[in-house]
Order: sequence, then structure tokens, then C-alpha cells
Amino acid sequence: MGPSAAPGAAGPLYSGRVTPLPRTSPEAQGLSSRAVLAWLDALEASGLELHGFVLLRAGAVVAEGHWAPYAPQQVHHLYSLSKSVTALAVGALVADGRVRVADRLVDHFPDDLPVPVPPHLAAMRIEDLLTMRTGHAEDVTGALMAAPDGDWVRAFLAQPVAHPPGTHFVYNSAATFMLSALVERLCGQSLLAFLHPRLLAPLGIEHARWVANAQGIHLGGWGLHLTTEGVARLGQLCLQRGEWAGQALLPAGWMDAATRAQVPPGDDPDSDWAQGYGYQFWRCRHGAYRADGAFGQFCVVMPEPQAVLAITANVPDMQGVLNHVWTHLHAAMGAGTCPEDPAALAALRARCAGLHLPLPAPGAVWNGPVQPATFVFEPNEVGLAALRVEAGPGGCYITFTDERGEHALEAGVGEWRESRTTAWPVSEEPVLARAGLTHQGELHVMAVWIEAGFHWTVAVDEAAGTLSLQLPATMGFAGRPLRAVRAAPNPAF
Repeated sequence: MGPSAAPGAAGPLYSGRVTPLPRTSPEAQGLSSRAVLAWLDALEASGLELHGFVLLRAGAVVAEGHWAPYAPQQVHHLYSLSKSVTALAVGALVADGRVRVADRLVDHFPDDLPVPVPPHLAAMRIEDLLTMRTGHAEDVTGALMAAPDGDWVRAFLAQPVAHPPGTHFVYNSAATFMLSALVERLCGQSLLAFLHPRLLAPLGIEHARWVANAQGIHLGGWGLHLTTEGVARLGQLCLQRGEWAGQALLPAGWMDAATRAQVPPGDDPDSDWAQGYGYQFWRCRHGAYRADGAFGQFCVVMPEPQAVLAITANVPDMQGVLNHVWTHLHAAMGAGTCPEDPAALAALRARCAGLHLPLPAPGAVWNGPVQPATFVFEPNEVGLAALRVEAGPGGCYITFTDERGEHALEAGVGEWRESRTTAWPVSEEPVLARAGLTHQGELHVMAVWIEAGFHWTVAVDEAAGTLSLQLPATMGFAGRPLRAVRAAPNPAF
């Protein structure tokens, strides 16, 4: 169901003692609370669905918030923001002298090479993987995921390399996977296990997990899950050029190389995707740089105003998010302090404490026995065959059926209830769901894939005997809900 996802279990969960980040008012760091409020207003007016943000200036949290049911302690899939963290691991290996960016990739995987080795593959360097200039004509990640034997390393090395490495930029998640495989090959442990003592534990990042493929290799280019504050801590490390609490976790020279434009800027001065590319980091306008991932995962590092902004989200318009950052936050960051504004600060804190997703709110709840009903979908690109609903005062139980089998989740009546399901993606995911009757008498169920970062909405019209399933706009289903009809007559809810 849905887009392909890599099989395999997620990485381990690490826990340790966390040193809280200092927290202060925006005004104490030269930013008005009114500017942050204006930014939140602009996001809402643009219909941009953020899940969490943490704004740092001079190492202190000046504003933060999460849109319920998202919460500070929950990890969030970072999608391609993961790539920048993989590059930090490579930087640590370079600092240790275990690898050089000038090393040839084939020298580290001698047993996995095609015979004969094509000349462009033989010339591919670690730096070419870091800068997405492997020489491939297109992203070859799909070929890895489709490998019949599940061996992604061999599949990567078997792909045609059309251009001389170092000459042709193609955004290529498979290149980052190979960096993850390189870390494991050199260290004898997973990417996340290597990063834990080197970066995560010193930074006080309490929770982290990374999805692995069938070989057990962490995906590298995606699959990392962190809290929003964990992303902010990584951004602060980058801002401090690899230093944390007086300790050099990464060489300053590596951070400088990773965050400058190794790949030259493009032709659009107004695009934050045309400012150049470093070692798995994007350059931005206004002298900033960032790690980013699909659907609005951001770690924006702004060296001149000494600021970091971490965002987790579900948005189709990532440039729109950055435009609002430059207009309302970056432009308002002055030197020194701002005059205190108690009313604005109180309004900002109240606003941040009351943030919530703009999901339809169920109205009245219902009484009576559980009423099961099964709804059958027309053929669809998602692969859904049917959906069974059992609704009663104690809860609402939803069972999706597709070619892989049945996938269940539980919704609370008028409140969020957590369960785990394999309905999307292939791996088991935690889901928060709530159900209720609208004032028009329809049953609504809202299911939030709380770590993957998207939600489904189910609406049942009992009188008409129909069901509508609204899928995530960012997954390409905007405005196209799936329709289903009741399989047999059923009592009313």
C-alpha cells in the first residue's frame, strides 16, 4: 500500500542523561516576540502544516512549540535530513584517519564489484558520494530497492555510471546509503551505533532510531527519527563548527567543507535549492545552510545571526516555509537585545502552548452497542481493498485490508488513543487516532502516523452507506479521497 518502503527493523533506541538547553525570551536574544507571532500567522495563512519547531539563538531556545497531537518527546521521521547526519558520521571517520574523501569507493568494497569494473565506477570517490556527483544519470535508489537478492551494495555497484564522477550532479539517495554501508564496513557496527558515543550522547540527544534495509544496514539517505529538539541540537553543533560544551566532536575544517558550496549554485537567485550543495548539506540564501527532508523537515543554520531553526512538518511547499523564515524571523534578528514586551511574550507563549493540527474536530459521541460495517473500495493506486469499522461508546476499531493482509488500529472516542499498525508504510508504525460523530451525524476517524508525520481521515455516511478516506496531500492524493460502499446493510451508528 502506498510508495515502496525499505523492509527491515528500525535501529535501537538510545537513552542517556540530557542536559537541558537554556531557555530565554526572544527579546533577550535580539528578536521580538511579535516577529515570531507574525511567522506563525504567516504559516497558518499559507496552510502550511508544521508539527514542531525549536528556534535557537546564541545557543538558547527563544521559542518552541508542537502542534497537538505531536509532542516534544516524540521522534519524527526526518526523511532526507538524514543525509546530513550520515555526512557527519563520515566526517568523524575522516577525523579518525579511517577514510579520506579522495578514497576510491571500489577499494572499500572489493568483494562486491562487477567484473569487469567499468572505468567510471573505478574512478568514483567518497567525495563524489558526499556531493551527489557519482556520475549516475539519475537517482538509482529504486534499483537498489528492487534488487532481487536484497543486496543493495552490489546493486549500487552494478548500476551504469554514465558520466565521469565529479562532473554531474544528481540528487541520489542511493549514494548516501553507500556512505552508511561504508561506515558499517569500516567500523563493524551500524551507522547509528557509531554515532551514539561520537555525537548523539555528547549532544544529549536522548532518542534516535534509524530504519535499516533487509541487510541490516541503516538507510543513510532517509529513515532517521529524532525529536525536533534533537534536530536543533545537531544544528547548534554545526553552527559551532563541530564544538559542543568545549569539546571538538568534529573538526571545524570538516564542517566548513561540508557546508560550503562544493557544487556551484544554480540559476535561480530566489530558490533555496539553487544556492549550491556541500557534503549532504544545502546552501541557502542569506548566507545560511541547511539539512532538509521531504515534506518540510528542516535544520536551518544561520551563521550571521547565530541562529538555528529546527522544523518537523508535513508540507508540500517547502520553499514557502523558508520564505516565511527569511521574511519574519531572519530579517527581524538584531544585535543585542530588544525592548521587553510582556504582552507579546505572554501571547507568544500562550500561542505555542495551544498549537494543534487543523483537523476536523468530532462533535457528539454516541451510545449503544458496537456496530460493525465493512466498506469495499473500487480498484485504487493505494492497493486498499476494504475497510471495516466497529464503532461504539468504548472506542472505534478500524481494519484496513490490502494485498498484504489486514492492518488494525484503535481510535478513542473524542480522545487520542495510541496503537500500532502496518497499514502504512510496510514497517509497523505508532498511530494516534480519535473518533466521534459530527453534528451532521457522520462518523469521523482521524488517524495520525505520529512518527511518519502524516494523517488519514475517514468519514462514514451511514445514511448513504458510503465511506470516504482522505489520504495525505504530500503523498500525491490531494483532493482525491478514496471512496468505498458498504458491503451489506447494517444498523445505524
